[in-house]
Amino acid sequence: MSARAFDLVVFDWDGTLMDSAGHIVRSVRAAIAALDLPPRSDEAIRNIIGLGLEEAVATLYPEADARLRRRIMDVYREHYLNAGPEAERLFPGAEAVLAELAGRGYRLAVATGKSRRGLERALTVTGLWRYFTTSRCADETRSKPHPQMLLEIMEAVGAVPARTLMVGDTEYDLEMAALAGAAGLAAAYGVHSLERLLRHRPLGHVRALVEVPDWLARHGVERPWGVLGREGETCGER
Repeated sequence: MSARAFDLVVFDWDGTLMDSAGHIVRSVRAAIAALDLPPRSDEAIRNIIGLGLEEAVATLYPEADARLRRRIMDVYREHYLNAGPEAERLFPGAEAVLAELAGRGYRLAVATGKSRRGLERALTVTGLWRYFTTSRCADETRSKPHPQMLLEIMEAVGAVPARTLMVGDTEYDLEMAALAGAAGLAAAYGVHSLERLLRHRPLGHVRALVEVPDWLARHGVERPWGVLGREGETCGER
């Protein structure tokens, strides 16, 4: 029997486990309207999903000073946190996927652009906290795509990059994985297009969250020479 290639599977939250992109866009739009800011397109707002909130606001409004950026963040949080439970939902099968992977012996973690307060709220509301060994948030370390978030997770659980898989729906997730020396699995059902995700040479991609266990069963085993080929290449092409 082939040995399992990964010990640690790290999930992004928004757009990977939680279908929250629409709620994020609406909350950003509410902050823009409340503060009478220059408008931004839905595409521009969706593009910053996955970054830490400070980095996201700075990307949307690079001309804003520190005081205005802080105000934007505060108003955004107010709208985001005060929405009803119908504003965001887990992707179908999320808990079943995590339960299956945990049952197979994978250690699971979360690396997210959310704040610690936001993630703890989400984990409590969904009940998914029980599946994760550890997590890192953008307000307690460096924001994606800097690799520090993922490196800290690996250090916390004693995992090595070569046996770590990052599952995410944005370029920031996959770039972070590459910079940390870990593998990436593109969640092509989330925020960024598959074309954008493939620029970072993930090992593969899934079109729905429920495909992750089957993908790992097919591809998450050690290959000859101890390496896994990136999507679009064979092991010998690396």
